[in-house]
Amino acid sequence: MNNTEEHLVADPVPTKVPRSEPATEPRKLTAWGITGMLVVLYLMNASDKAVFGLIAQPLSEDLGLSASQIGFTGSMFFLAFSFGGFFAGPINKVLALRWSIAIIAVLWGAVMLPLVVWSTFAVLLASRMLLGLTEGPTSALLHTAAYSWHAPAKRGLPSALIISGSMLAKMAVVPILALVVAEYGWRAAIIVLAFATTLWCIPWLLTWRPGPYTVGGKHTSMETTTDSEPPVAWKRLLTSKTFVSAVLVAMSAYALMTVVLTWLPSYFEQGLGYSRLESGTLFAAPSFVGLATLVGGSWLSDRGISRGLSIRLVRVVVPCVGVIVAGVLLVSLPALGSPLLAVCAVSVAYGLVVAIFPLLNAAVIATCPPRQTAGVIAAFFAIQAIGGIIGPWSMGIVVDASATKIDGYQAAFQCLGIVGAVVAVLALILADPARDRERLRVSR
Repeated sequence: MNNTEEHLVADPVPTKVPRSEPATEPRKLTAWGITGMLVVLYLMNASDKAVFGLIAQPLSEDLGLSASQIGFTGSMFFLAFSFGGFFAGPINKVLALRWSIAIIAVLWGAVMLPLVVWSTFAVLLASRMLLGLTEGPTSALLHTAAYSWHAPAKRGLPSALIISGSMLAKMAVVPILALVVAEYGWRAAIIVLAFATTLWCIPWLLTWRPGPYTVGGKHTSMETTTDSEPPVAWKRLLTSKTFVSAVLVAMSAYALMTVVLTWLPSYFEQGLGYSRLESGTLFAAPSFVGLATLVGGSWLSDRGISRGLSIRLVRVVVPCVGVIVAGVLLVSLPALGSPLLAVCAVSVAYGLVVAIFPLLNAAVIATCPPRQTAGVIAAFFAIQAIGGIIGPWSMGIVVDASATKIDGYQAAFQCLGIVGAVVAVLALILADPARDRERLRVSR
């Protein structure tokens, strides 16, 4: 699965829905305590991704890398990340969550450390690809662990909190790492992250235990029930108008998110004239907007559904309008004439596209039977990750081919804005979860 800023999950209906039971106060404390630990780990996971954008320029100077090579490395990370996501299901069937989550956390640090010793482009590329492969299953495993402690009707908030770890990383951790890089160099930032994820495993191994709600996999819950709704042919599910148009919007949004992760500090430094420390600090700006739109948008969306608003309006129209507005902001970058306004425009555009993922996920899930939710989400995440493969490398190519750095960055952002706006308009015309679910139900 993706994350995400990279694999952002809505509130999928589990394949087996347990009997509703009132939670005791100790159980609530345990549930939120474990959820808090998972948020912290997701924050570290996001920091591992974000640190590449932070150290891109120092790496480029030390290793003599071009913008295309930096962009290619970022894209290969997301290619491996997408591929690694398919291992979440098999891992969850073979290993208990206690061990699977601890093992991947240790692996993140282990695969980053060789670059500290052997600083070459080949090692950088291999290290980032191995990091992507080991981080790929993370979002699915963390959500599985959290969902085993929260009833199906109450999973929106824990999901949003876990996802918010990506924004919190850039708000709280990246500025600290920027100081570490400025004082001690980029190698120190990698060592700090590797040590932190390993240290997290100690309380996790001591405190984790499975929750009371069934979500599938090995040792994830203590209850079982059944889902009797007949399945729909996979080809029909994955070619519905809602799925196809929504995944195109998600792909364009994911491309922007991965470009921000890989290139934003470089854009601030080379394109807008900020210092390296200022660029690292400003890297957090989009996440402040993203956190507000993600949590606020999901909360308002859930309230809209509970008050009787249509799924299409809340889960399709609102996020697509947000993507169109983001596209307009990105296209307008050359006309703003102020570095501060450019930072604000990119930050707001980022915040608007981050907010769409839980909403579009929910729209896609609404078209399928509960037992096929996991498969539909996996396909949705895998396809949207293509945006992460294309985005960073494409920006590097555009920057290298442009007369000036600022022209290259602005042209690439404009292309992202135009593509996003076009596919969002397409989704406004085609996507209708309730209509597609009825058509699929009738055509079984």
